[in-house]
Amino acid sequence: MIVGIPREIKANENRVAVIPAGVELLVGRGHEVVVETEAGRSSGFTDQNYAEAGANIVNEAAEVFKQSDMIMKVKEPLPAEYDLIRPGQIVFTYFHFAASRELTLAMLKSKCIAIAYETVQDASGALPLLVPMSEVAGRMSIQEGAKCLEKLYGGKGILLGGVPGVEPASVVILGGGIVGTNAAKIASGLGARVTILDINLDRLRYLDDVMPKNVFTVMSNPANIRKAISEADLVVGAVLIPGAKAPSLITRDMLKLMKKGSVVVDVAVDQGGCVETIRPTTHEDPIYEIDGVVHYGVANMPGGVPMTSTKALTNATFPYAMQIANTGFPEIAKVNKEIAKGVNMVEGSLTYKGVADAFDMDYTALSNLL
Repeated sequence: MIVGIPREIKANENRVAVIPAGVELLVGRGHEVVVETEAGRSSGFTDQNYAEAGANIVNEAAEVFKQSDMIMKVKEPLPAEYDLIRPGQIVFTYFHFAASRELTLAMLKSKCIAIAYETVQDASGALPLLVPMSEVAGRMSIQEGAKCLEKLYGGKGILLGGVPGVEPASVVILGGGIVGTNAAKIASGLGARVTILDINLDRLRYLDDVMPKNVFTVMSNPANIRKAISEADLVVGAVLIPGAKAPSLITRDMLKLMKKGSVVVDVAVDQGGCVETIRPTTHEDPIYEIDGVVHYGVANMPGGVPMTSTKALTNATFPYAMQIANTGFPEIAKVNKEIAKGVNMVEGSLTYKGVADAFDMDYTALSNLL
């Protein structure tokens, strides 16, 4: 199989889908790899690194798409790439279709085979290709939120952990999954008072056992959310429904309960966000203010730390990419249930129910197409 690695074009997206070590492994199994020039530069990998690993370096993204049977990316295709994707071509990346009707329609029109990192699911129900970036984003949410609390950025002008004699900030985390747990680790480590809300009582019990004493767990419901955000200095949105749009847990009216100069970091923004007033922003222009509350909505947070996040991502994605390359489609979807759950589209048919439900579109079970 010919595997293509284009350079990411999303604003301030510095990651790359495959590192040179992965190219070497693919070539060693008899596959060809085509890499767009400078695709790995921001992650610390040169064209020479890729060439030495056995890749063919080309100057144009169009040439990568033209030559390749499977395209591997980090973020979803953008409009400039839509027409480069051809029928039957495998595209393996983060899609987050439920957050964008435009992207969904464009990929259906392309008749590609869209395999989404975020919906690959193992037998335990875990999302192995979402975990590493959720870990990075969860930790970054506190780093960025703490920065936004500085007066210069519109925040209250408080230090997250306080100092002796001065109370720390109050951090509220909506969701106790991978993002929420990693956010709580960093926030509590800095000395903040942390409250995690979740609807899963077993998860709350677990977190109560493993978290330090400055982390508190609360059952998530509208009344408890209203109370928590009214006392919060920093709110982190960490809610995930695999492959579907995130629920709006903080409504426009509820935002008025928050203190002036408080901060919202909605990590769920790439799935539509769990704060009604959130919208996607960029690393270049990350924040805006509504009702005196600073909103941070960067949809590709891990792209800000590419040397860490590229390695973390490819550690998880590469074994699946190798299986797809070795076996091909549709055979891989017949024998690998984890990858089958990642298949969101097949040549114009929508095969992931969460996306179909988000836009009231026709859904076709993958099993009917194999």
